[in-house]
Amino acid sequence: MELIGSSTSPLVRRIRILLANTPHTYTELDIYAGGRNALAQQTPIMKIPVLVDKGMHLYDSRVIARYLQQEHGLGRALSWEEENQLTLIDGALDSLVVLLLSQRSGLDTEADAMYYRLQKERISSTLSALEESLNQGQFSEWDYPGICLYSLVDWASFRELIELNDYPQLQQFRERFCGRDEVLATDPRSA
Repeated sequence: MELIGSSTSPLVRRIRILLANTPHTYTELDIYAGGRNALAQQTPIMKIPVLVDKGMHLYDSRVIARYLQQEHGLGRALSWEEENQLTLIDGALDSLVVLLLSQRSGLDTEADAMYYRLQKERISSTLSALEESLNQGQFSEWDYPGICLYSLVDWASFRELIELNDYPQLQQFRERFCGRDEVLATDPRSA
């Protein structure tokens, strides 16, 4: 089994954490420079992570997690509520990635442009909903939804895209799990 990705990607990190105690190889790519050709050979959508197992290429972190659960017994099947939680996490992450890539492309994400206003609105409302979920006792376990939430919050903090002081429950959640071995081993700050 081979996982292909980038050590700074929160989507790759969630799978690396899930695979922490499972034999596999990890192939690091710089997907914005020299690794583009190698990535193109693995996936037509040019996105990471990619899992290669038993001759099959899987292209999306949620698909990969489901595959690992069903085929390798990692984790458990998710409830519909947990699937919705992942949709919230992924929605916030998508918008945060848009802002980061726009900034890196020299675009003014602070301009009063509808596209950026919509991204920021989604981020704010989604993080508030996740904050409320934590207030209600959700994400109490270190399972796949918790791993995904941790990866989002830590990455957004690492990239300085959110101020965690604005979200005290998310900050406490991050602090609760930041010392785990698999979290330390996949910290994007070490990449």
